[in-house]
Order: sequence, then C-alpha cells, then structure tokens
Amino acid sequence: MNEIFCGTSEITGATFTISPMSDRFVDIILSALKEVDTSKVWMKTDDVSTCVRGRSEHVFDVVKAIFLNASIGGGHVVLNATFSNGCPGDSAGDAFMAEDSYLMNEERSQKINQEVAAQFALYPLGIPGYMNVIMDQIKTVDQQGVFSGGVHYASRLDGDANKVFTGMENAFDGARNSDSSHIVMTVTMSANSPSRKAGR
Repeated sequence: MNEIFCGTSEITGATFTISPMSDRFVDIILSALKEVDTSKVWMKTDDVSTCVRGRSEHVFDVVKAIFLNASIGGGHVVLNATFSNGCPGDSAGDAFMAEDSYLMNEERSQKINQEVAAQFALYPLGIPGYMNVIMDQIKTVDQQGVFSGGVHYASRLDGDANKVFTGMENAFDGARNSDSSHIVMTVTMSANSPSRKAGR
C-alpha cells in the first residue's frame, strides 16, 4: 500500500447539506442561495450535498450565510456539514486562495438574529496528543458563551447562530495551528425546531 501524505495546500473545504423541514424545501434552498455571494469560493452541488472550497474564512462565511438565509423564514432547518483542512491530495481550485480576506456575506449575516442548537466534533488527525488539541479548542468555543457541555461523541452549543459559527470557526482555526496536519470537523445544527427544549 502506498503511503499517503497530507497535502500542503491551505485549502479548507466543507461538504454540507441544508434540510428545510418543509414541502417548499426547493424554494427555500434556492432563495437562500440567491442571497449569498459565493464569488470567493469554489462550489459544486450534486444530488446529495454541496461542496465549498477556498480560504477558510470564506468557506465558513458561505456556509453560515446559506444556513442563515434558509432559516430566516422561521421554518425548521437543519445543517449537516463536514469541514476539512489538509486533506491528502487537495490541490485543485488553488486560484481561490489568492482572494483577499474581506467577507462577502458577513454584513448581511450579522443582521440575521437566529437562535440555534448545534453539536460539533473536532478531529485533529495524525498526532498522539489530539485530545489536548480538542480540549484547548473547546475552551476557545466557551469564550463565545455558547458551549452547553459534552454529549456522546460531540459538544453541544446553543445560542445566536453568528456566535456559534464564530466559536466553531475559531476552534477549527486553532486546531489548524496545532501539530495536526489534517483537521476534520463535523457539525449538526438546527434552527427553529418545534422540539427545542424550554430554557435552552
């Protein structure tokens, strides 16, 4: 078996699915996409999910904006996403790495007040001290005031969607700056759930 080395590209990618719990799901998703500027990322959608790739800050900017715009109508919407940096062989689409750091969707996203519940799990691959990296980044998320404690195989976050995304992005970036050469983060996020528990 050939040995696989993690790539040296700084590309961050996310594969995600937005699931509006509505028979109008097509209209909700398409309307959300119209409101989001994706000009600074590589993006492709198939019949299962959407893949976004580019500079880390633009990947998070686009995923957050699409989710927020899909949830703005008050219906129950769920996001399932996997973020990755340092994936072996990830080199296509490097042109988007030359983009500047200005976030195309942040101003509009900050105007959307949306409470969410989320579970996320961070996987710093390739290092024996991965648990230390995970615990350090949970402390980073806690600084946003959205950390609600651990659940099986993940951490629970509750609060304003912009703060939750900021916490997760900071944790992801912190892990990228560790000794790990490949970072993976999984996210499940829910907005406007009718089963949301009182007081959370």
